[in-house]
Amino acid sequence: MMATIELEKSPSTMSLYYRAVTSKKPGKLQGDALPTIKAHLRNVTADLGKLAEYRKVCGFPVSGSLPVTYPHILAFPLHMEILVNPLFPFPLLGLVHVRNEITQYRAIGNQEAMDIECELTGPDTVAKGLEFSIITRVSVEGKLVWESVSTNLFRTKTNVPDSKEKKEDHFSADNMDYWSAPDNIGRRYAKVSGDSNLIHLYAMTAKLFGFKRHIAHGMWSKAHALGALDDQLPKGPFKVSVAFKLPVFLPAKVQFQYANTGDTIEFRVKDQNGEKPHLAGSIQAL
Repeated sequence: MMATIELEKSPSTMSLYYRAVTSKKPGKLQGDALPTIKAHLRNVTADLGKLAEYRKVCGFPVSGSLPVTYPHILAFPLHMEILVNPLFPFPLLGLVHVRNEITQYRAIGNQEAMDIECELTGPDTVAKGLEFSIITRVSVEGKLVWESVSTNLFRTKTNVPDSKEKKEDHFSADNMDYWSAPDNIGRRYAKVSGDSNLIHLYAMTAKLFGFKRHIAHGMWSKAHALGALDDQLPKGPFKVSVAFKLPVFLPAKVQFQYANTGDTIEFRVKDQNGEKPHLAGSIQAL
């Protein structure tokens, strides 16, 4: 089974969330692999007003090029088109974003026209369920300039044993700062990103999905980290990878820790006491 979605304009994420809420999904695979689903959108340019708001919410300075995480925002409606497609078997609401990797081959100008292609891959069976990824490629004038791999988890029973051993994190920070994540940061980020998942908006809506309170978007935490490190990012091609750990319940105060060794920057977001991990990331010059 396969589907290719050719879009003439970026779809409304609110209408896509409505489709996600009202559609019925079987919640299980047919066979061993997911269907091949691709989505394409050509000649995309950033809206300068929305871009400015995104910079404010995530802490990026004004620049002539897009923040490294911004193409993810432009691609997010395509991700949703894939996930609400009838061929995709899992319900959108309840999926867990576990990892995100971005490779920037060169900076993208604020008004450059981009072609965006997204493709569904997987799944891999893990102890907590099935992991699948959406690969996004962004091209300018036919040349690949940016790509990402967003990995999500569909929770279900599997035969993979759950290792109870906690892997030691040998990271040692050279620098540490405190961030405040206010009660409304989920709503503010939703407004600039289109990601209006109910677990991020209000405590009441998050409780519908089993959370004690609403939680910060993982991609806001990643973007905020990169905004804080903007003046230290490699000037040439680089890759930034993060693993999302424990949720940040809002409002919160968290620690941002990092160490820069030259070719690599390691960073962490932890709770206020520096104990519980929320995000672990690294930036590698290519």
